[in-house]
Parts: sequence; C-alpha cells; structure tokens
Amino acid sequence: MSVAVPERYVALAGRMADVARPIVARHFRTRVAVLDKQDTSPVTIADRDAESAMRALITAEAPDHGVWGEEHGQERLDAKWVWVLDPIDGTKAFITGMPIFGTLIALLHRGVPVLGVIDQPILGERWLGVAGRPSSFNGREIAVRPCPALDDAYMYSTAPIMFPGDLETRHAGLCRSVKLFRWGGDCYGYGLLASGHVDLVVEASLKLHDFAALVPVIEGAGGLITDWAGKRLDIASDGTVLAAGDRATHAAAQAVLAGTASAGNHRRLG
Repeated sequence: MSVAVPERYVALAGRMADVARPIVARHFRTRVAVLDKQDTSPVTIADRDAESAMRALITAEAPDHGVWGEEHGQERLDAKWVWVLDPIDGTKAFITGMPIFGTLIALLHRGVPVLGVIDQPILGERWLGVAGRPSSFNGREIAVRPCPALDDAYMYSTAPIMFPGDLETRHAGLCRSVKLFRWGGDCYGYGLLASGHVDLVVEASLKLHDFAALVPVIEGAGGLITDWAGKRLDIASDGTVLAAGDRATHAAAQAVLAGTASAGNHRRLG
C-alpha cells in the first residue's frame, strides 16, 4: 500500500526546487571555482549554496524531519520522514557547461522514497513524482512508452567509470543487446525515460542522493526502477540501478545483467 504524502510536503518540495534553481543558474557557464572532495568528485559554491537554501526551508517548515544532503551531511536519519538532497546531480556536466544536470529532491518515508523532484534549472524543466499519483513534467501528466523487446530499446548510462570490475562486463553485455546505447545523461536520462523518450537507464556505484528522487518519478509514470537484482530501491540499496519504461524490457535487461540470458549485437545509431 502506498503512503499518502501530505500535500504540504509536496508543496515544500516545489519551494525547495524554486529556491535552488536561481542559485544554480546564476553560476552556470561562469568561471566558478571547482574544488575536489575527498572522493575526488567536484563541488562548487552552487552545489553548497543551493543545498543550504533548501535545508533552511526544511528547518523552517518541517524541523522534525531528517535530512540527508550530499554537501552538508546528515541529520535525524531516524525520523519517519527524511529529505534527500542532491543540489547538482551531474556536477561534471555543470562545470563544463552541459545542461543535463539536475537538482534532485526526495522524501523518504521510513527509508522508502515516496516523493521525488528532478529539476533542470537552465532549461526550466521539472519532473515530479509522488507515491499514489501520476508523475508530471512541468505540471502535465506523463507516461513511459511501451517497448517489450530488448532489441528495440534505447538505453542510457552516464559514464564507464560507474562500472568497476565484473559490473563492466555485465553492463557491456546489455549494451550489445539493445538497439541504441548512449553514454551521458546523469539524472536527465531518467526524466526522459519517465516522459517516454528512452526505454532503459542502467547505472551502478550510485549513492542514496543519486537515486532516491528518481524512484517516485519513474514509478508514477508507469515504469519500474530497481537494483540489478530486481529489488526495490531504498536507503539500504547497493547502488546498482535498472530503470525501464516497460516491465518486459526490465525483465529481459535484468536477465542479461544476471548472466542468465545471452547478449545480442546492438545497433548504435548515434
């Protein structure tokens, strides 16, 4: 049974996206300083300021909620409701001037994502997913497209570095099985899947702030998003992600990733 997400929390998520958008946009394609975090991933003042602004809204309007932020840490993770914030998912795209990054805002209920926002500040595009209702793109209802055959599927993954060791071999097998495979996209690829333009997004090495917001958006558009073993994503997930618009394609892709189906030869169209 899906959780009823209070409308005031949906409205709060929208205000958080609204406050983050101009902060991120102000620094886009400027000579913003780029720092390397301990894990060598880049961060900018746009990431940090946008998250600070969103956290300030949570403190003001839902002080009993927990927060899991990529840039400013974790608070009250034992709370029933926990917000998960990634102010710029795709910082490498952001610092190189490519508008395919996004602000990700998720709300967990007892560790399970029940609300998600993907906001692209430069293009003015926003996907919203809430448990128990259809997902939307800029306020209009959206749906995934049918694609029951794996060899007809269009697939995205962000970067080869996400697939260390055996994961690379399994991912390569799936790439050979689809009609079109492209690198790139970050969170934007998941929005395209929810809107019916892409059939698969397959990734690994993700953290909670990378995938939590994607779950309600994909599910509310009629798609399926799990880990590679087919388990629903939550706070304890292993970081692998398999998102599909069509459940038959999801099952076929999962079989290839598990090594229980043979990989074909994909046709790279672009």
